[in-house]
Formats: sequence, structure tokens, C-alpha cells
Amino acid sequence: MNRDRHATDPASARTATTQELRDRYLIDELFADGEVRTVHTAEDRMLVAGVVPGDDDLVLGDIAALGDGGLDRREFGVINLGTPGEVLVDGEPYALDHRDGLYAGRGSRLAFRGRGARFYVVTALAHTTHPTVHIPFAASAPLELGTEDGGGRRALHRYVWGDGDVASCQLQFGVTVLHPGAVWNTFPPHLHERRTEIYLYFELDEAARVVHLMGEPEHTRHLIVRNEEAVIAPRWSIHSGAGTGRYSFVWAMAGDNRDYGDLAPVPVEQLR
Repeated sequence: MNRDRHATDPASARTATTQELRDRYLIDELFADGEVRTVHTAEDRMLVAGVVPGDDDLVLGDIAALGDGGLDRREFGVINLGTPGEVLVDGEPYALDHRDGLYAGRGSRLAFRGRGARFYVVTALAHTTHPTVHIPFAASAPLELGTEDGGGRRALHRYVWGDGDVASCQLQFGVTVLHPGAVWNTFPPHLHERRTEIYLYFELDEAARVVHLMGEPEHTRHLIVRNEEAVIAPRWSIHSGAGTGRYSFVWAMAGDNRDYGDLAPVPVEQLR
């Protein structure tokens, strides 16, 4: 199943119904047993995929929204949300444990195997080719953020980012894990005026939810998000949230640069 999303403007989000917000920004039903499912957004031309292998390997193949050979001009980030599995990059296998990441350069051919593995793939346009790198979660040094009193103490694991060891054209991604008792992520919020960011929430209990804040700072909106659902944040939208229970999320960005610190903080007093 392949889906396509148009670019949006902030004015339309101010008056959108709940269903219209979900149709434009929420990515749901991305993971299905034995399938590759994709969502392409015109926001910085990002594409995400959910890949759930069974007994047979699954291949990330041509996608209608990109046209023939559309994957040839893209770089890839992969994170395993499930039990151990393998990603084959041009036929070379890489073993990914839970939360492990992988970067694959422009034009790579990806296949996936491993019953119980659940692969989340993010892709962005690329103008040059960089080498494939396996990024184990256990080897990624976390950046500790937030406070216990503020309900947002969390560990940010940067897999591919501007000052890191793994080169990319424009793609950045990683995993943030909340500490026990924490509920808030990315608060106070911020904007990326030259990039799109997508959050994929995972490790939520079945009955748990995240209240994800989006929209302009002066016109905030919200989405109710379940496990393994994602939210697209265009350049004009904040991205923040609070959960009813412990969770983790994958963050991925693409746009004009790889400067991780290129963001515009939004004071809490500005939120409406």
C-alpha cells in the first residue's frame, strides 16, 4: 500500500477538522505483516516505509509517487522497532537488533528479512553517495535532556546528524527514549524553518496514547497518536507531545542543511 500526501500551508491547519488534520499529517496503518507500506509527503519530498517481513524477504521496490527509478536518487535510514532481523543493502546483510539503525547511501537496493522484525525506513533526496553504516543502539552515546521535575527527562540518541561520524546528504535521524516517569518530549517546542521533521512513536502499550502538539505557535492543534503511528511536521509547525505512559520515538529530518542545531526555539508564553 502506497500513499501520497500533498504539501500544506499553516492557514489551512488553523481551521481544519480533526479528521482533516489526521488525513494530512498523521501516518497510520504503516505496518502490516508480510507487507511493505509507504507514505510519500511533498514536504521536503520525504518518504517513510513500514516493512514487516514474514518467512520471505521483502524488497523496497519502485513507488508510484516517485516514478520509475525514484529510489535511485534517495538515501535511506532504517531503524528496527521489533525483534532482531537483517537488512540487505545491495545484497550485503546487516544484522539489526531492537532500536538499531542503519544508513544506506543514494541508490542502494534494500531488502529485509526476519520474522518478528519491524523496520521503519525514512528516505530523502540525495545529490551524492555515502557509504552504508550500521549504527547499534547500544553504541550510540545519548544526549540527556529535560528534567525529572518537568516530566520530560529523556535520552536522545543521534544516529545520523550534522556533526556526527555518519555522513549523509540531508537526512538526519535517531531515537529518543523517555526515562521512567517522563511524559513530555521536545518541550518547550521549536520550529525547523528550513527542514521537515517526522516523529514515529513506538513502544507504547496498546491502550496508551500520545497527545502530539502541532501547528503554528499561536494556533496550536493536536493529534491523538497510537503505537507505531507517525506525524509529519512541516517547517512552520511545532512538534511536541505528552504520553499517557512511557514511550520512545524515532525522529527524522530532511531539508536545506544538516546543521542539527538549526532550529527556532518557541517560548512557552508564545503558545496559544
